Amino acid sequence: MEGTSVLRLLALISLLSRSTNQVHLTVSPSRSQFFEYESVILICEDENGSDGWTVRRNTRRGNRTECVWWGISAGSTCKISYLFEHDTGLYWCESMSGSSSSSSSIQLSVSGGSVILQSPVLPVMEGDDVTLSCRAKNPTHNLPAAFYKDGSFIGDGPSGHMTLLHVSSSDEGLYKCNISRHGESPSSRISVKGKHPTTVSLHSRLVCHLLVVCPYFISTLLMLSLFRQRTKANDPPVSEEMTSSFHAGQGLDDVYENVISDVTTQHHF
Repeated sequence: MEGTSVLRLLALISLLSRSTNQVHLTVSPSRSQFFEYESVILICEDENGSDGWTVRRNTRRGNRTECVWWGISAGSTCKISYLFEHDTGLYWCESMSGSSSSSSSIQLSVSGGSVILQSPVLPVMEGDDVTLSCRAKNPTHNLPAAFYKDGSFIGDGPSGHMTLLHVSSSDEGLYKCNISRHGESPSSRISVKGKHPTTVSLHSRLVCHLLVVCPYFISTLLMLSLFRQRTKANDPPVSEEMTSSFHAGQGLDDVYENVISDVTTQHHF
């Protein structure tokens, strides 16, 4: 019984550990837009630092294709040495073991034009400041730019930069920029995530509590099991105990008969 309980508890810990082992896709350099012929490195990172992940993508050239078909794969890292417009698409991490574990997808855009918008590639935290940069391919120094959200003008950046202060969910949307006489960038989405505890963090706390409590619980079960085994080993069998009791009773009867016999003999005398 104790062994079954221990096995169930260990299985629960293993299951929770796997559920909290979330993978994240990081991009270097950390932006969502690139010029043609630039390079990018995509890295799948999890809490255990394992290499059991691969980068996949959906583009106009194919869906769910692995890094080995369009990049240089090394463990959980994928490098594209020369980007082209057809590399525009959704990228994400997926387990090489074939399980359903995967990361959130990231949209990368490759522009054949002269202007790109440098914006966060990952969701930003609510309340943080976010800086947008409008970059021309040539010249590369900062130029005045106009910024747009969901197609509407939101302001100018004299040096090609604009900062969104204390972002909230209302700041989510598609952003782009325009540099006079150079052109317009593609649009990139900015997502804002709240600061509320996530399911992952709750699972992590539960696992931590279990890891603290389990050694004591398992030790207690093992001690109880050993105690019961030793108790059973020290207790005589029922048949042996009954035999001993029978012989003891028979001995008392013999003593009683001898005493009665002696008393009777003395009386007659």
